[in-house]
Amino acid sequence: MISALHTDKYQLTMIYAHWKNNTIDHQRTFDLYFRSLPFGNGFAVFAGLERVINYLQHLHFTEQEIEYLRSLHEDFEEEFFDFLRSFRFRGNVYGIPEGSIVFPNEPLLRIEGRIVELHLIETALLNFIGFQTLVATKAARIRHIAPNDTLLEFGARRAQEMDASIWGARASYIAGFDATSNLAAGKRFGIPTSGTHAHSWVQDFGDELEAFRAFVKAFPDNSILLVDTYDTLKSGLPHAIQVGLELKQQGKQLAGIRLDSGDLAYLSKQARKMLDQAGLTQTKIIASSDLDEETILNLKTQGAKIDGWGVGTRLITAHDQPALGAVYKMVARFENNQWEPTIKISSNPNKITTPGRKEVYRIVDRRSGKAKADYITLADEKINENQPLVLFHPTQTFKQKKVRDFYAIPLLKPIFLQGKLVYDLPSIEEIRTYHQSQLDLFWEEYLRILNPEEYPVDLSLKLWNKKTNLLNKIYKQIQKENGKKKS
Repeated sequence: MISALHTDKYQLTMIYAHWKNNTIDHQRTFDLYFRSLPFGNGFAVFAGLERVINYLQHLHFTEQEIEYLRSLHEDFEEEFFDFLRSFRFRGNVYGIPEGSIVFPNEPLLRIEGRIVELHLIETALLNFIGFQTLVATKAARIRHIAPNDTLLEFGARRAQEMDASIWGARASYIAGFDATSNLAAGKRFGIPTSGTHAHSWVQDFGDELEAFRAFVKAFPDNSILLVDTYDTLKSGLPHAIQVGLELKQQGKQLAGIRLDSGDLAYLSKQARKMLDQAGLTQTKIIASSDLDEETILNLKTQGAKIDGWGVGTRLITAHDQPALGAVYKMVARFENNQWEPTIKISSNPNKITTPGRKEVYRIVDRRSGKAKADYITLADEKINENQPLVLFHPTQTFKQKKVRDFYAIPLLKPIFLQGKLVYDLPSIEEIRTYHQSQLDLFWEEYLRILNPEEYPVDLSLKLWNKKTNLLNKIYKQIQKENGKKKS
């Protein structure tokens, strides 16, 4: 259960101000999106929707939480706490399915409802989606450069607390990892789990060979021996080979060895040679030790003979970019029985919002089956697949192309309608399979981890005109006000 207080204080102060001014029922629309791709990647992997759903389904204030708010000695009136007791999410949510390939400035979620509800949930939604999307994207980068290798998520002990380790393991699995060391994540989500032994296991025995024999006795069919406690090539590996040959005589085989320190490229090549010479050709080599996609790519370039990778700290903490930078912005107000677009202006052009209730479509070429662009429209627009579609860059409008023989996939699905869940939550295996099918939609130029091509995310002409006209209107108002001040 996630606390209703998983929010920032200014959300509560705004809710109280709306309550005080009798404006709690104002209907508004917010978009949740991110402005730039993490890690210099060409795409992101959307994750976190399941946790958002669980949160919104159970959102309410407990008596203990209300007592805490009362203890803050703010100006909250007693009747306000009665209002909080009946607080539930009754809005609409449209979201992109988890595992989807997504890009900057397109709504991952469109949320509609009472302003007080939309204020309260902002922090939690950004927290859940920002973290999980970040980790899933990092995991997808690692899977991309190790497409046929075993990938193991080892980050529990280095994550920022328990929740991060559990949901980070889930995000990694969605994006292509094969297993996690985290038993809580395994139990909760049905993720395969993996684990061998630590250096302390070896240290606990009189010598390394005795330790290996004891471990193999416990797990004769699935032992991976950690060989770098003392000396990898002179001690650990020879002892592992000896135990492997003893297993072979019993009609079994040593599943693998793990390298956790030293020159992994050199050690893995030497280990592969020694294992093969001993006839242990089926024994796999697993590597760990502060790995990420760049390290793994570098090791592969050096010809490392590694079959699987245990990735921990740098994945679960997304160490080279610890936050996605997702934002949550109001885009429409319901006034005079209709939705009116609203915009936020900034001196930084990248922070100017795109107004209005929107839909997102993926434009796919019928001949190649590959995505050509994502296309953002106003919610009431329809795309005619029998007519050419003109795509143009939202800011560099001279960059245009006409698309024919395409089909348009709507990305935003109804999740909640009037507070009721209308979405069938897929299993984690279904999300994982869906993610793979998403990757198949894109050319390699957009997926590569080094210098990827920029994938087009375009606005419809109607939406672009709406944004431009609204900007011009506001700028004219500002100029008019400045003129009055000068006179």
